[in-house]
Amino acid sequence: MPDVKVTIFDNGPIKVEGPITLHDENDREIEVAPNEAVWLCRCGASKEKPYCDGTHDKCGFAHKISV
Repeated sequence: MPDVKVTIFDNGPIKVEGPITLHDENDREIEVAPNEAVWLCRCGASKEKPYCDGTHDKCGFAHKISV
């Protein structure tokens, strides 16, 4: 089974790589091309939700990841 890699960027989006299936809150499948990396919004301001459109740079979103 292929691996899925999730990377959370400081002050930015979440990148998901690998074979995935996305579903909305009503369990409808959101089309994702096979082997396509998906960039998901964390700031809440994207006009393309659930995808990141780069708005985090314009709205001042700031959240550092701490482990």
